[in-house]
Amino acid sequence: MKRLGSTRRKGRTGRLVAAGVACGAALAALTVPAAEAGPRGPGGGGVHWAAKDPGTPQVRFRGLAAVDRRTAWLAGTEGTVLRTTDGGAGWRNVSPPGAGDLQFRDVEAFDARRAVVLAIGEGEASRVYRTDDGGASWTESFRNTDPNAFYDCLAFFDRRHGLAVSDPVDGRFRMLSTSDGGRSWRVLPAAGMPPALAGEAGFAASGQCLVTSGPRDVWLATGGGAHARVLHSADRGLTWTAADTPVPAGDPAKGVFVLAFRDRTHGLAVGGDYRSDQPSPQAAAVTADGGTSWTPAATPPPAYRSGAAWLPHSRTAALAVGPTGTDLTTDGGRTWRTVDTGSYDTVACTPDLSCWAAGEQGRVARLER
Repeated sequence: MKRLGSTRRKGRTGRLVAAGVACGAALAALTVPAAEAGPRGPGGGGVHWAAKDPGTPQVRFRGLAAVDRRTAWLAGTEGTVLRTTDGGAGWRNVSPPGAGDLQFRDVEAFDARRAVVLAIGEGEASRVYRTDDGGASWTESFRNTDPNAFYDCLAFFDRRHGLAVSDPVDGRFRMLSTSDGGRSWRVLPAAGMPPALAGEAGFAASGQCLVTSGPRDVWLATGGGAHARVLHSADRGLTWTAADTPVPAGDPAKGVFVLAFRDRTHGLAVGGDYRSDQPSPQAAAVTADGGTSWTPAATPPPAYRSGAAWLPHSRTAALAVGPTGTDLTTDGGRTWRTVDTGSYDTVACTPDLSCWAAGEQGRVARLER
């Protein structure tokens, strides 16, 4: 038995190495300069979003949690939660019972068995569920009872500590906190949160309006007010500072929709105007000081984008996705170029060199070559 176990471990290690080599080659091809890129897919060289059809064309997936190249969770409309453990070849419907009227907009997964999902909406429509058995059963761990609250996004620092954010209540964004992996939640004191601007809110567009890096740092993206801002906390949501970004706002449809931080200091802010008939100029910015200041992208994405992710183990390359395409930066967010025209709402990449995307009409894909 010991020999068999050793053989299994060696086989698993070999498969992981092979997968890393294959995905690494795909990501290397993805970052080929535009002048050298071929016609097919992101970056050319045969690298493309490969569809992983879950068979749910009626569902829009704005929640995506990519664990690794084999395991991913999706959360969407009609109370739908799906899970794959074979790289998207097959999907299992693991939706919480009785959730058909809910809109799931965020899912945070710790592994193939443990995940937390957020339903959005006014009043009791905002709920949090947790599973510890791969979705075979769910526990409702939070139901909002304040008619003025509307929860948008979830984010975790580690397997125990996490936050959920609501649009402003009584003039300030409201934060929920968990210290037991989402099994229970408490509202944090509002004293450390700066006042919200008139009309300011978060966007429940991709589960990426609230993001973390490291054990204590968290950032919140906003729009709708006179300025599109990014709020930062270095103490797990107890106290916050706010910084203006150059991303246009001043309208309920405009602002920063998504953030992506590769460490405590380097981050991206992407958004625009989600209305399809409106342009989205200057809809991206970068920071190198943890969100204290933001610089506009010299060449931003050409249209509204709702999801973003740094490529695995890269200091300069990231993807942004939206209804009209996928954009790539290879210089840390200063310039972007469109590399695919498919519609996706959210994107996520994993340490084992895999990237997933999901969106409307049940669209799900993994980056392959």
